[in-house]
Amino acid sequence: MQWKPRALILDLFGDYLRYAGGEIRLADITELLSVFDIEPATVRVNLSRLRKEGWFTTRRVGRETVYTLTPHMLEILNEGRERIFRRRDENWEGRWTMAIYQVPESERAVREQLRKQLAWHGFGQLSPSTWLSPHDLMSEVREIAAEFPLAKVDALWCGTGDLEEDRDLAARCWDLKQLGEDYQEFIRTYSALNDEVLNAGRDGRTALVERTRIIGDFRRFPFRDPYLPSELQPEGWPSGEAYNLFGAVHRQLGPGATDFVSGIIGQPVGQGQEVVA
Repeated sequence: MQWKPRALILDLFGDYLRYAGGEIRLADITELLSVFDIEPATVRVNLSRLRKEGWFTTRRVGRETVYTLTPHMLEILNEGRERIFRRRDENWEGRWTMAIYQVPESERAVREQLRKQLAWHGFGQLSPSTWLSPHDLMSEVREIAAEFPLAKVDALWCGTGDLEEDRDLAARCWDLKQLGEDYQEFIRTYSALNDEVLNAGRDGRTALVERTRIIGDFRRFPFRDPYLPSELQPEGWPSGEAYNLFGAVHRQLGPGATDFVSGIIGQPVGQGQEVVA
């Protein structure tokens, strides 16, 4: 696997360092990233860029530079982690949340940001300016509308009254075929890693690498998967199996990986969030 330093830094803060005060010395994070064969110079460059982007503040303690997660970025990690570790599992009431927007042609940047926000919240694009979600996201649409005053954003309830038509809408809003194939590939890749006894005996270094690898591969799904109610899912939909596999492996590798990180930073890492079955 080709590790990306930026993603690794954020994964380490998301899974461990945020539960140890949200900060780390440069020497310690350099040692942690060396586990993934990341060179010290590369660590410094990426931390510097993230600091300029507002992810971190820095301070000096003697000769050491300490990187501290900013409150705003902690909120972003919280929201992202909630998406990864908690599945939507709601009863289908036969209605969709529809978001419709109008943006002046001169405000192309606003249009792109609006689309990103709708996708982030789990909407699928039915047409260029019409987005759907099978969940109750009315309040989220209103928040988006308030964030983009240059756009006219409307939130509506809608329904077809026909389950087959609803399933067709879902297939048009999301690439379910590709998503299902990607879930199946994830399951094939990680099924052998789901071994309680084997994982309990792994050394901490290996546990950290394997746990980081699986969360790096799985975290893409929650931002692509609309978490369709069972009535709208294609037959044999593998989302639940992949989610449960991820949760089991993440939990099994947790103690070894956490102890390893704690040993490097010299303080205990608190308990993070686990997958909710």
